[in-house]
Amino acid sequence: MVGCEGKVLLRVLIVHNEASGFGSDAIFEFERALMRAGDECVLRMLRADDDKKGEDLLEDAEQYDLVVISGCDGTVASMLYLLRKRNILTCVFPSGTANLFFANLGNASEPSALARACRIGRSVKTDMGEMMWRDAQGVKHRHGFALMAGIGFDAQIMQAAIPAKRTMGQAAYFAAALANPKPETREFRITVDGKTITRRGISCMVANNAILQGDIDIVPSCTMTDGLLDVIVIEADETAQLIRPLFVGLVDRDGKRIGRPHLESFCGKDILVRTSTPAQMEIDGDPIPEPVTAYRARVIPEANRMVVDQLSRYAKDDDAAPLFGDTEEIAFPK
Repeated sequence: MVGCEGKVLLRVLIVHNEASGFGSDAIFEFERALMRAGDECVLRMLRADDDKKGEDLLEDAEQYDLVVISGCDGTVASMLYLLRKRNILTCVFPSGTANLFFANLGNASEPSALARACRIGRSVKTDMGEMMWRDAQGVKHRHGFALMAGIGFDAQIMQAAIPAKRTMGQAAYFAAALANPKPETREFRITVDGKTITRRGISCMVANNAILQGDIDIVPSCTMTDGLLDVIVIEADETAQLIRPLFVGLVDRDGKRIGRPHLESFCGKDILVRTSTPAQMEIDGDPIPEPVTAYRARVIPEANRMVVDQLSRYAKDDDAAPLFGDTEEIAFPK
């Protein structure tokens, strides 16, 4: 948008979930760094009791040059799903506990650096996943995911970590895992793009991104720009066995020397998973209330247009002029 004096004016919509993470007010520091004279910023707060999951907050998103999503991974995934295929320049601000989507994107997290990236306006088209399942009453459900969704032990961990997330942060997930030393194993019947295999383990997940807490890349080939989802089966039968693949992920980043013990992965666009017994399911860290026996996942390629900076693994080298100008006033953190 161009003002009367020829300057580029920026219209920004920020959707913020103040209940996410530890209640940091860093989003306001980001807003101050981003905005310039003549710019316009609209801040909308996501309500905890919003039955539409923020749909009304984004219905006019096309009227803005930039949409900023501030919240936990669940909030980010829900908002990105609402913005899918709308070609809206979108920035994710890390306000949650784990902020795994932000970690997978790889931008600098300091507010002024992220504000600078927004004004430069470099972007990448990223994929999303979509989960479909039926509940015990036979009602169909559909939900988008930006990171991972799965059935089994991963969902149990997410459910058990909820009470301690506000006080323990990311450590709550590890504590929840260690509290269940011998999780239930199940048979998973997995159909990937029409080909069916059977595996036994404690969890079967589908991933659009695969970097976990501690910057551990459990499936190094998994990216959100390849038009595919990764199916990950944890073929352990004791929690202690998970220590090995986590440690290996720290010392073997690309997975070529040691691999990923107790983990097996497959790639595809359309995945159907059936379990031998009902199990808890989670989507981007949010547990689904009722156990399920099957789910279907499909990829939504190039669903969102995400802001990236030069530190991101998805950044491209180019010398294009800043989209919204005035970046010289925003310095990278020292």
